[in-house]
Amino acid sequence: MANGSGSRGRGGSPLRRGGPARAAAKGRPRPTPKPSRRAEPTPPSEPREFRLGAVPGATPGKWIGLWRERVPHVTLELHEIAVSSQRDALADVDAALVRLPLATPDDAHVIELYDELPVVVMAAESHLAAADELTLADLAGEVVIVPVDDVLKAQVPDAAPPAFSSPLDTAEAIATVAAGIGVVIVPMSLARAHHRRDVEHRVLTDGPRSTVALAWLRDRTTDDVETFVGIVRGRTARSSR
Repeated sequence: MANGSGSRGRGGSPLRRGGPARAAAKGRPRPTPKPSRRAEPTPPSEPREFRLGAVPGATPGKWIGLWRERVPHVTLELHEIAVSSQRDALADVDAALVRLPLATPDDAHVIELYDELPVVVMAAESHLAAADELTLADLAGEVVIVPVDDVLKAQVPDAAPPAFSSPLDTAEAIATVAAGIGVVIVPMSLARAHHRRDVEHRVLTDGPRSTVALAWLRDRTTDDVETFVGIVRGRTARSSR
């Protein structure tokens, strides 16, 4: 049998591993643990609302979707505003999608977003529907209806004046057109918004365009307004202002 000499000291007693080191360690003071510096949790933001105005035909759906992803604690409320009163409506919303020109914009910020093509809306059976697109000259002799809420102010040379009062709004004008009476010129978004099976629309290549812009009062610029501006300008969630 092995004599076990490898596991005993010279005095024959078993070795105690780390004995002297442990003894020395007992005499050392233990270091005082450093207090942990944990970051204070950020308090949740208070729920609030962001009021966005929009004229008929404006399409803020994409921007609203991005807003709800990035600022879920701020409810976005969409309010439809009339073009005729869009300037006054800025006092009741945080920002608004408007149609230019905007009256007295000196106390408001205005950012142009996009231009809309003008289209001619006519009855589905109209001879004008045979064309892929139209010009102002093609409308000579046609009854051109101008609703009270008209935004394009198109001037059609040699157009026939209607023998009735102007419709109150675009929807009424298009309903009149559907009955086979005249045509109406509107931005493409409005033609789509009031689409009916008994009407057609064609692009008016040389007609006036409608510019949609984002506007808000200068003295009401807030972080939420800046966030929405960043969204419509295409900034990502990590982009700086």
